[in-house]
Amino acid sequence: MSSKRGLLTTLACDAAGRPSYALEGAVFIAGAVIQWLRDGLGVLARAAESERLARSVPDALGTVLVPAFVGLGAPYWRPDARGAWLGLTRGVTRAHLARAALESIAFQTRDVVDAMAADSGRAPRRLRVDGGAAANDFLLQFQADLLGIAVERPRLLETTALGAAALAARAAGWWPSGRPPGSTGKPARVFRPRLTRARRDARYAEWKSAVDRLLA
Repeated sequence: MSSKRGLLTTLACDAAGRPSYALEGAVFIAGAVIQWLRDGLGVLARAAESERLARSVPDALGTVLVPAFVGLGAPYWRPDARGAWLGLTRGVTRAHLARAALESIAFQTRDVVDAMAADSGRAPRRLRVDGGAAANDFLLQFQADLLGIAVERPRLLETTALGAAALAARAAGWWPSGRPPGSTGKPARVFRPRLTRARRDARYAEWKSAVDRLLA
């Protein structure tokens, strides 16, 4: 299908190897925002420290980070946009910065999920995640809160790499069917939403307002 809301139509295949298509939301800066805090600003000694810092404060003290360091991807497609950190005051600490950075990942994910739901006409019931950022409990809980659906973390975080290896092995005839070794159908942990709809929408409105100001 062709997206009307800024997503990409990606060529894919089903489990039997037959051509298929998928909608893809390209986010330019997600987990890399934590690398920037660590390597660019020196706010973090280690990426994993972001979770402890984020949990040490009740909120981001009104700050919103839009990490458009190389422009904004789906669904905005504004390569000319540049990052902005709004709401900074003298009361903001590195803990608030870490929390706002993690929240920015979840906000961008909601942008994509909302666009997919509008394009497909189907609201998601759960979100499966993988990759390095999926190890962060704070991020996944906030993601569940912001989307209002369960977020599932797999037992093996590098699911994308496993899937690519599985397809290659199947094509080579090494492994004709079944699940790849090391994968299971059950998630390692499920994060369920805790925020009310009103609070969830209010937080997302803060993000949308920040993006609108950036793109104005």
